[in-house]
Amino acid sequence: MSDQLRRWLRWLTPGIGIKRWGLLIGLGLLLFGAGFSLLAEVGVLAAYEAAVERLAGRAGEATGGRLTPLWLGTLGLGAGLALVALGLRGVLRSIDRVLFPSGSTTIVEELRERRRRRRGLHVVALGGGTGLATLLRGLKHHTSNITAVVTVFDDGGSSGRLRRELGILPPGDIRHCLVALAESEPLMTRLFEYRFKGGALDGHAFGNLFIASLTGVTGDVEMAVKETSKVLNIRGRVLPATGHDVVLVAQFEDGGVVEGESNITAARRRIRRVFLRPDEVYPLPEVLEAIAEADLIVIGPGSLYTSVIPTLLVRGIAEAIREAQVPCVYVCNVMTQPGETDGYTAADHVRAIHAHAGAALFGHVLVNTTPPRNRALLDRYADQGSRPVDPALEELEAMGLAPLGAGLMSEAELLRHDPLRLAAAVLRVMGAAGRPAPDRRMPVAGRP
Repeated sequence: MSDQLRRWLRWLTPGIGIKRWGLLIGLGLLLFGAGFSLLAEVGVLAAYEAAVERLAGRAGEATGGRLTPLWLGTLGLGAGLALVALGLRGVLRSIDRVLFPSGSTTIVEELRERRRRRRGLHVVALGGGTGLATLLRGLKHHTSNITAVVTVFDDGGSSGRLRRELGILPPGDIRHCLVALAESEPLMTRLFEYRFKGGALDGHAFGNLFIASLTGVTGDVEMAVKETSKVLNIRGRVLPATGHDVVLVAQFEDGGVVEGESNITAARRRIRRVFLRPDEVYPLPEVLEAIAEADLIVIGPGSLYTSVIPTLLVRGIAEAIREAQVPCVYVCNVMTQPGETDGYTAADHVRAIHAHAGAALFGHVLVNTTPPRNRALLDRYADQGSRPVDPALEELEAMGLAPLGAGLMSEAELLRHDPLRLAAAVLRVMGAAGRPAPDRRMPVAGRP
């Protein structure tokens, strides 16, 4: 089968909403023909009818009577339909050249992909930092129904400076997730990640400044995030875990207490617990609604004590996850984090979450079971005190959890999750939980 024929057959793919309009065009042509015939019958188009009859007569004479009016009418109908199809093809090619100048895809393929993603699972992912962004970068290829609930407790770097100087929620983790879900041109995403060098803006990311500026214009960080989402044309939505200004506090095993996310990691002391100050902090209503409507909930990956656990400490989030009655999976980090999880196994990560947010949050734990092979990268991480996380599968099973082991690590430049492998593994949780993917072709009760 030729590539051209395959492209034409894609128009018949179920679910892209094309065939119904094709049938409508056909019906319109039939009505046009019927109306034309009726006008001819009452004499309005007598001259045209006479000309057609003369043409049919001459064609019959020229072919010795072989080309009858029946055959001539059939040929005319076929030629007319061919011209219509040729015209439609030309219009679509013109649209393709404008919308997809690189020729990497066509409008038909894009419609099919968008419809497929729109019918995808409703996934809520909670966490922060680059870990959550990595997951989102993979998930957006499977579904557009993604809600990222992002930690807003950062107080270091560009985010911390904007937080102190402007009194706004730190935008850094929000920016990471927005860029990860972006469907815009690569230049725009690179622009949002660009960091100024030198001068008063030294170290600031352009995306952080953009979100901070919109917060000033709209007067609300939530609205600023929504408007930024439109600029980047993201697949899904990003929500801050809370709209309150909160300080993250850690108590160490030696009894010491430190405030601020950046200070907690820099202390390089074993953490006993973390908590929020003030502790009466509540999530945005949209966060709780998203969890209630989810088909799948994902916790992590991300810094255990400064991203994942703090998000779960916001009042009502952990309770909403328990009440959701849908599969929930914790994605364990692939490497230990110096100053937070030195020497931790996957089971240690889970025990820390249970100690802070209670048990029965999730039934599945996704862990990397393929050790890295890049010795140079391993040595570099070891010099910083970071090592691969032991999956501890038997220990997780003994805790009553269902560990899902897979090769999830990317060794391209850093030792971290591979976005596509991670997203595919996360979506397999639905099968492991015995939950079929919902049919999005019909409205779901309780959802618009």
